[in-house]
Amino acid sequence: REKQVLEDLEMPFVRRETETLFQEQPVTGNQYLEDALLRSYLKTHLPPKVLQEVHQDLERFGNRLLTKIQPLGWECELNPPVFRQYNAWGERVDHILTCPAWRRMKEIAAEEGLIAEAYERRYSNWSRLHQAVKLYLFSSCSGGFSCPLAMTDGAAKVIESLGVPGSLKNAFEHLTSRDPKKFWTSGQWMTERRGGSDVANGTETVARKQPDGSYHLFGFKWFTSAADSDVTLTLARVADAEGQVKQGSSGLSLFFLKVRDEEGKLNRIQVQRLKDKLGTRQMATAELWLDGAQAELISAEGRGVASISNMLNISRIHNVIAAVSAMRRMISLSREYARRRVAFGKLLKDHPLHMQTIARMEVQTRGAFLLLMEIVRLLGLVETNMASEEHQLLLRLLVPVAKLYTGKQASAVVVEAMESFGGQGYMEDTGLPGLVRDTLVLSIWEGTTNILSLDVLRSLTKSQGQVVAVFSSTVQKKLELASGTGKLDRAVKQTQDALSGLTRFLQAAGSRQAVTMELAARDFSYSLARIYAGALLIEHAARPDASSADVSAAQRWCNQELCPVAAESRSGSYEAEAALLDQGLVYEGSP
Repeated sequence: REKQVLEDLEMPFVRRETETLFQEQPVTGNQYLEDALLRSYLKTHLPPKVLQEVHQDLERFGNRLLTKIQPLGWECELNPPVFRQYNAWGERVDHILTCPAWRRMKEIAAEEGLIAEAYERRYSNWSRLHQAVKLYLFSSCSGGFSCPLAMTDGAAKVIESLGVPGSLKNAFEHLTSRDPKKFWTSGQWMTERRGGSDVANGTETVARKQPDGSYHLFGFKWFTSAADSDVTLTLARVADAEGQVKQGSSGLSLFFLKVRDEEGKLNRIQVQRLKDKLGTRQMATAELWLDGAQAELISAEGRGVASISNMLNISRIHNVIAAVSAMRRMISLSREYARRRVAFGKLLKDHPLHMQTIARMEVQTRGAFLLLMEIVRLLGLVETNMASEEHQLLLRLLVPVAKLYTGKQASAVVVEAMESFGGQGYMEDTGLPGLVRDTLVLSIWEGTTNILSLDVLRSLTKSQGQVVAVFSSTVQKKLELASGTGKLDRAVKQTQDALSGLTRFLQAAGSRQAVTMELAARDFSYSLARIYAGALLIEHAARPDASSADVSAAQRWCNQELCPVAAESRSGSYEAEAALLDQGLVYEGSP
């Protein structure tokens, strides 16, 4: 009897070796075919012939992502770059060693034309959108390789905007090549020891002109993403004959340089160390000394900041792509998990509160997705000389608005989605924590939320208010498409009321102090994002073949506070906050 009792006690441990897992892994399929919103958007907007070819390409690419690219992305996560400063004989070599999967990602990027697609313009103004959609599908499973592609795209855009001068023709061809053996990636070396977005006052690097017309750069680049890239663009101050440099933004010029020479040796560059980052660990980010690096001046002297504006626009759009991609990936996994995971006697998908949480994340992702599609549609028009002045003004406004808002959205959504997995969401080997870490950089990279909010205010000032008029008229036109659609009437009215509130805020802006307007900048930018995304969701839901999900998403989006800047302004919050700041609230602590 005692022996039988002991055997019974051992049985759970014996059975555990033969039973299936308690929780099933969520498995998604072809990301393109499973993305109903993406497919409906393309069907609505692309010309039939373009749609047919793009659909075939994206379906094929979706299969490649599933079978080839996702496993490579995981290999990149598991094998981050390693810095080897010296060889076995004490010789300084400064090698940044990347894994085979990372190098294969570069080849795939070329083969898929992830940069080339935008510059070949096979589909005229729709080429940029085609590229953006492929990057959207690629980003969240790219193992961080979407970051060097963002800077490569930005560098190609700068060179194209300069008219592809003869000295840069070869570089442009490499940056936009589909041949893996020829394809180059580019860095973007702007941040120095003083750090941050204030490049006008933070750039110390000096450029000395040589007898042959080239320049030698001397300085310290404190944060250089994709340090294993082939080439880079960077800012420096040109020294005059006496060795003096001009301070401020008007003293900055833009330079192009190759990272290594023909023999593979670094171009008088020393790698100090690799950055130990919270996320994007798959990509090498380094501190670099430029000790006479040979470079070519590619902007007019003193026009460096103006010349990099195109690069910033492109890299900010890539930031939006990464944000929307991360949200979509996490929701897809969360939704699939809900179909498999049993808790309290039923599947998660049968728990209303759980599905409400996923639905709310879905609404946020839909608004962000349509905002992304809108800015790349406008960019395509600009790049093919088909854009009106209104299109150009709207693009100038929406890029910083979309970047700052989707960066914040993504951080919130991916954390919420991670929570939907319970304890499994916190386990490294699920891959979910890595997705969360990589997403958190999106509100920082290419300008923090506050920096971009101030940029939005500058766009208003620079256009003398014209951009606001274009914004308002565009929103109104989109809302008119839904007139008479009973299910959307309330959402239309809510958006119109928010737009009226925004108008009233701006009309009163002239009487406000500068500090009050600055305190309102973030809420103002959020208001622009929410109102415009609401109009886009309503426009999409007003289609004859719109689904019930399209209508519900528009209704749900417009139920939130669409114009926080008007609400805060009515309550006198900004004036009160200005007074508290004057009293030293931040340093003394709140009462």
